[in-house]
Amino acid sequence: MARVLLSGALRRHAGGRAELAIEARTYRELLAALEARFPGIASLIEGRTSLAIDGEIIADPLLETIPPRSEIHFVPRVAGG
Repeated sequence: MARVLLSGALRRHAGGRAELAIEARTYRELLAALEARFPGIASLIEGRTSLAIDGEIIADPLLETIPPRSEIHFVPRVAGG
């Protein structure tokens, strides 16, 4: 089970929860599980955040697998010039 840490708008959308335990083997499963618990949260994540798994940031996580007992963070994307 992954340990998912939420901040900012994601935390507010999850009823103030900062940490969740989610059973997911892939990024897609993770999004589906979050969306099932907190409808609308996936739209705040997809395309707006990168995924950090155990401290490694993955900019394009669509096909990413999630190892058991991982720590997950959603990192806001920063645009610059």
